[in-house]
Formats: sequence, C-alpha cells, structure tokens
Amino acid sequence: MKITVAGGGITAQTADTAVIEVTEDGRLASEAAAVDAALGGVVAQMIADGLLTGRSGEVTVLPAGRRLKAKRVVVLGTGKREGVTADAVRTRLGNLSRRLRDMNAGTVALSLQESATALDPTDAGRAAAEAIVMGLYRFDRHHTREQDRPRHAVGDVTLVETSTRRANAMQRGVAEGVVLGEQTNLARDLANEPSNLMTPTIVAARAQQMAAELGIECTIIERAEAERLKMGSYLSVANGSAQPPKFIVLTYKGAGNGRPIALVGKGITFDTGGISLKPAEGMDAMKGDMSGAASVIAAIGALARLQARVNVIAIAPCTENMPGGTATKPGDVVYAMDGTSIEVLNTDAEGRLVLADGIAYAKSKGATAILDVATLTGAMGVALGGVRTGIFCNDDRTMTQVERAAEAAGEKVWRMPLDAEYDDQIKSDVADIKNTGGRPAGSITAAKFLERFVGTTPWAHFDIAGVMSKPADSGVWVKGMSGNPVRTLIHFALNRAR
Repeated sequence: MKITVAGGGITAQTADTAVIEVTEDGRLASEAAAVDAALGGVVAQMIADGLLTGRSGEVTVLPAGRRLKAKRVVVLGTGKREGVTADAVRTRLGNLSRRLRDMNAGTVALSLQESATALDPTDAGRAAAEAIVMGLYRFDRHHTREQDRPRHAVGDVTLVETSTRRANAMQRGVAEGVVLGEQTNLARDLANEPSNLMTPTIVAARAQQMAAELGIECTIIERAEAERLKMGSYLSVANGSAQPPKFIVLTYKGAGNGRPIALVGKGITFDTGGISLKPAEGMDAMKGDMSGAASVIAAIGALARLQARVNVIAIAPCTENMPGGTATKPGDVVYAMDGTSIEVLNTDAEGRLVLADGIAYAKSKGATAILDVATLTGAMGVALGGVRTGIFCNDDRTMTQVERAAEAAGEKVWRMPLDAEYDDQIKSDVADIKNTGGRPAGSITAAKFLERFVGTTPWAHFDIAGVMSKPADSGVWVKGMSGNPVRTLIHFALNRAR
C-alpha cells in the first residue's frame, strides 16, 4: 500500500472507493458538493431527511453510479466544523481504515477538505498517513488457516488536495507520517511476538538488521563485556535464564560528532518475576515487558529514515527474568556500573535494575538528555489507567519538550512527582539503595531509584505499564501491544534537531 497526494478534484480521481467528508451542520464543501452533484443530489437529500448526520466517525456507503470514476462513495462524518485537531483526524481515519478494509475497498481516493482546511497541510498529511498505517496494523502472522487471515485489504490511498501549494506541503507530511506509523508498527511487531520467538538474541538480530539497512552503528555488548564494564545490576536479572543477555546499543549520527540524546528502553523479553514469581494468571502478557526496548529501537530507526539532524543513542538492555538455581535471590546485593550497591528485595522489580546500567552507560557516552521507557510498575496502571503515560522528570525545560512532543504525537502524558521525601523509602540497611520501596507510591519510588543513576543530566522517565497494550481497536490503536510512545520519542528528537 502506498499513500500519495494528488492535486485537483476528487471527481477526477480513478479509484475503487472515493471518500468525502461531511460536517454536522450539513453544509457541503466544494469537493463533497461535486461528488453529490455526480450522484444526483443524494447526499444532500439524505442530510435533509436526517439519514446522514455528519457526526464524527459516521460512515455511510453509497453506490457511485456512472458519473464518477469509482465503484462506491464513502461519506465520513467529521462532527463540528470548529475545533478540528490532528488527533481527531487520526482517530477518525484510524477507525475508517478498518471499515475500508472490511469492505475490501481496493484503491482509495480520500478528500480531507473539511479536516485539512482547519490544519496546517503538513500536519494534516502526517496525521492521515499515521492513521492509515497504524489503523490497518494487525498481528496475525501465526495464524496458519486462511480463514483466520482475511484477505480483505485496502490498496493504494490517494489524498486529494485541490490547492497545489497545500498538496506539496501535505505530501511532505505524508512522507513523515508513513515513517512514524511504520516504525510504530515495528515496535508493535517486536512486542507482540511470543517470547520464545523474541528472545534477547532475536531482538539483537532484528536491531542489527535494521541498523544495516539504515546505516546506523550497532553494538551488541555480550555477557563477558558487560561483566568487564561491571554491569552487575543488569546481569543480576539475567542470572536465572538460559538465554544469553544482549545489551544493544544503536548510534545514529545525524549532526556530526556532537553529544547525543540517549533513549534507554527496558528489554525484558519475558518476565516471570524471577524468584519472586508472579501469579500465573495474566503472565502471558509479560512477553510485552520489552516494549521499552522495542520503542527506542523503532524510534532511532525512524530518525535515521527521516535523516534527522540530531545525534541519538538507543540503549536496550535485553534479558529474560527467570527463576533457577543461579537466579538472583531476594536479599542479594549487586553493584551497578557506576559502583552503586543495590539490595535486591524483590526480583520482580527487575526493570529498574536493567535500566540502572542502561542509564549509567548513557551517561558514560556523554548524553545531553536521557529519556528512558519502561513497563515499570503496575502501580502506574492503577494511577493513570490505560489513557496516559506517567512521566517523571528532573528538568522543567525537558518536561516542556516532552509534553510538546506528546501533543504532536497524540500520545497523552502526565507529569508525576519526584519529591525528596520519597527517597527514604528506598534507603537500604545493607546497601546504598534497595530496589523496592514497598506498595505506597510504587511508581514514584521506582522513579526515585532510577534518579539515583541520572545525576544532573536532564532526564525523563516514561512509565508505560498502563499504556503498553490496548484491549480493543480504537482510532490508531489496535488490540495488542500499542507502540506507545514511539512517536513521542521521535518528535522529541526532531524538535531538538530543529
């Protein structure tokens, strides 16, 4: 499927399906009016009869007749004419993309006259492309029966823009949106795979493959090298697994030899909890505990594809967390790369242990800012549900940049506290710190643990435990692993480049 932009009117486009927009006030813009005229006024009549309301997301399918170069016409309701946002466009078109697939729409000519007029054309094109690419995603590669893998599809999509100037700007947005959508889907693919088919070794191989294709430097730090670097916190999580750990480092230099932004992602390819074993119910979802690693790998790939003028290093400490005769035990003391001693009270609080060495490694590379992404605490899902990512940040300017990037991506965030009083909860009697502060303020104390390794470097911690996956299709989100916050990371880096 290709997404392109064409100038001129939609009635001149040859496609299997033509899509026009209609608002709640019933007034037809020029493109919708031209299609209505070709249909003999049926759209206007349906509006007059109350059969077509124009409410946001409403989809009405009509035969195209002989005067249009299409087989069918789809009328998409956009709601009120005022207050159109890029996120609203993404939501509508994400839902529409699946409706088009269900009707086996074939090639599509899509007029965004109502939506795009209210937006910058580049933003409109980007939002539309993201919505179509992400909305059509599905993870069905392991279904072996043909009936379980429907062949209904959407062919090439042409966005129709009557103004040549706006069409050129929209095409730039589409090109960027396709990359953002495809890289989000890459993160979804990595996180949706069963853990036996997405081991640390396989994640490393996928990262190397992407790096080779895009000209990114890729280094895999094996166990022996991690031991030499004294990554005892990270390796303590790997102790119980038969799978070798892989500490993945991807480096993209789009701005010469300057200091990089660091993206650090938790890469637990399966989390049993280790000796502090999780309950069996729902444990299968822990294949997605490497969503942080998937996010940073996908994000740096997007920046390379977009040829962003920014230096970025993506760090993904990958391992399984398994029980076994060599596994770390509650009460053990381990040492992080920067020399900090850690009392491990709960082996199921392992994400912060791998991130500690990931952050320490980022600092050793001179990172100007560190953004870490992790499915870190169930407490975050309790606090914010599946709507917002909790952000912990030690720098107001960086937080403002994160919020701006999240708004552009349509990935909602909420700043959480980092008050010094919470430090007392992670003080240890036998080591510098302990890896859990107990149930109260569990997400905050996890962030306070990570803060110990950041020092004065501007830092934002994304706790994505609540938004890691989606229970059903809605807008650009599809059931399964979400790929949130890949696009926020990309926008953050792009804004830094600008």
